[in-house]
Amino acid sequence: MATSTTETAGEAAAAHGEKVIDPIHQFEIHKLIDLGPFSLTNSGLWAIIAVICIVALFMLAPRNLIPTRFQSVAESIYELVDNMTKEVLHENAKPYFPFVLTLFTFILFCNVLGLVPYSFTVTSHIIVTLALALVVFIGATIIGFWRNGLGYLKLFSPSGVPILLLPLVVLIEIVSYFIRPMSLSIRLFANMMAGHMMLKVMAGFVVMLGITAGWLPLAAMVGLYGLELLVAALQAYVFALLTCMYLSDAMHVDH
Repeated sequence: MATSTTETAGEAAAAHGEKVIDPIHQFEIHKLIDLGPFSLTNSGLWAIIAVICIVALFMLAPRNLIPTRFQSVAESIYELVDNMTKEVLHENAKPYFPFVLTLFTFILFCNVLGLVPYSFTVTSHIIVTLALALVVFIGATIIGFWRNGLGYLKLFSPSGVPILLLPLVVLIEIVSYFIRPMSLSIRLFANMMAGHMMLKVMAGFVVMLGITAGWLPLAAMVGLYGLELLVAALQAYVFALLTCMYLSDAMHVDH
């Protein structure tokens, strides 16, 4: 009903020659190459571009004693994830470092590439972020049972809880555990979608007000663009950090 009302309002405004600001249009998925179930969409294309950029960054970065800017970016990302995994996972960091690094860089590049004009933000769709979150959730659960057996269920029954409160605490722990993939996916998806909608609205104000009066929303848009760049990096960091924490829970049930 809301979509129908929006479309009707947009069509009416277009019929009167008014400029229509549609912040939702940028999230539409279009088929670029129709191959049935294997069709390439704009979302798939920008995901592939993100992977290519990641591979190019780490494969083509020089390994000089005095690093170039390109090399510094690659080394900074590597060291950031390396320090994160060591601080959270400690002696278990090494086996899971490649997974966390891959996850972090993919989300980071998808977020940042989405800020390029006329691009597509892959992480602005809940199906993508939920798929990433489910990989983390299912993987951490498998690791938890693999390392601890049925002892992994101790995660839902913290030690030191009074017997009268234990049923309530167990219920809360179970709900909070199974809500992890939703919280991971919605946090990333909502931040990316909301930020890009704001950018689209501010850009529409600049066009509508023109050269004479559009300077104020243009200045606001520049500031908002910088903020979105920070949010893009921060959301990738939060996703990777929570992944490390979930892996830590799977390996250290008694902590």
